[in-house]
Amino acid sequence: MTTRTAAQRRQEAKVAYDAFLATCPARQLLDAISDKWVSLVLNALSGGPRRYSDLDRIIAGVSQKMLTQTLRSLERDGLVERTVTPSVPVRVDYALTDLGRDLQVLMLAIKSWAEGNIEQVRDAREAYDARSGG
Repeated sequence: MTTRTAAQRRQEAKVAYDAFLATCPARQLLDAISDKWVSLVLNALSGGPRRYSDLDRIIAGVSQKMLTQTLRSLERDGLVERTVTPSVPVRVDYALTDLGRDLQVLMLAIKSWAEGNIEQVRDAREAYDARSGG
């Protein structure tokens, strides 16, 4: 067994979670949460638990397959909890966990920023395209 100094252990820990490294688990998480459907689902759940059909109605353009995959991924990552209520028909609700609410605050800020700055971005795109013949 190799003995490491405290400084070596700190350096190893620092490298272990460096999202700039391709193998970093934090990078994989960033990849997962940067998906547009993840952002929209988290924001749709900000007001409290919702049924699948509510989410499908609120999030325009999402396919049933993509919504299902997104909800499963969020549940797997501990950001969303799925509650099944036995009834006829069975009721399934999705809600943010504490971890999901922490992330949702950031996602809401990004959504608000995008909505508030889209005109400037459009202007920048048009100017860029005009300069580069796009």
